[in-house]
Amino acid sequence: MPTPLKRLLASLMFASLLGGSAPLWAEAPQQKTQVPGYYRLQLGQFEITALYDGAIELDSKLLKHIGEREKQQLLSRQFLKGPKVQTAVNAYLVNTGSRLILVDTGAAKLFGPGLGNIVDNLKAAGHTPEQVDAVLLTHLHGDHVNGLITADGQAAFPNAEVWSSKADSDYWLSEETAASAPKEMQPLFKMSRDAAAPYLAAEKWHTYINERELLPGVFSVDTRGHTPGHASYRFVSAGQRLLVLGDLVHNHAVQFPRPDVAIEFDTDPQQAVLARKRIFDMAARQKLMVAGMHLPFPGIGHIRREGNAYAWVPLEFAPATK
Repeated sequence: MPTPLKRLLASLMFASLLGGSAPLWAEAPQQKTQVPGYYRLQLGQFEITALYDGAIELDSKLLKHIGEREKQQLLSRQFLKGPKVQTAVNAYLVNTGSRLILVDTGAAKLFGPGLGNIVDNLKAAGHTPEQVDAVLLTHLHGDHVNGLITADGQAAFPNAEVWSSKADSDYWLSEETAASAPKEMQPLFKMSRDAAAPYLAAEKWHTYINERELLPGVFSVDTRGHTPGHASYRFVSAGQRLLVLGDLVHNHAVQFPRPDVAIEFDTDPQQAVLARKRIFDMAARQKLMVAGMHLPFPGIGHIRREGNAYAWVPLEFAPATK
């Protein structure tokens, strides 16, 4: 690259050859901004929009059942240094043509300034919170439900019916369970209760048991373990399928090659591992498109089996289908 002095001399020489005055070349300022956090694709007749809430750094020390050396080797394979790894927080908007469904709502600003961008990116994607008429929750951890409410505790999606598995609602919304939990866990229970409060008051909070069709083409999938009622959601349209995993994966570099690795946040680590293995196997065999809340944005792709391990295959960027 030419230095500023060389550029100036070149411009003066060019001007003298033309017999005119030297042009003024301004330096372009750096913008320091990123594109809006949404990505769109078509699934049959359904329009899927991935929404980026932001990113946090999770310490890989939270991963369990793996030696430190192997863990660092797996991180290095993905050019990740550790011990802290950038971890995305995603949500997914599904326009069925008759319903506008949001799967999870992000963390709002309660987990720091790096998160809380779901509503802004929803608007950037061409929608308003008032248009959302259904919210499906994979589970009731704060980084998935805090975005249900505004900063003053009002419903962020005032026209939406909210769906959660009964097991997760019974656990996270129970004051008795919260009171018996360790003190460091009690703020998480309060987050869940605060997020649910305006929808419960408006009788817009609904629960379901096990696996069922919640809306046309929209099915709950029992993936309990990470929380007592953790759920994934399967969307089916015109023979095409998308499975929204929820929190079956927190660290793609480690948990795809080693699906037996749990994380500190799992309520039942053994059950969480069983759910992950079962869903990974099904997704690989059936060539399902999947989406994950903590996979690198937009978090959509496929799972490939590699012996007893798996690999994450992200989708390629493509124009939205008209």
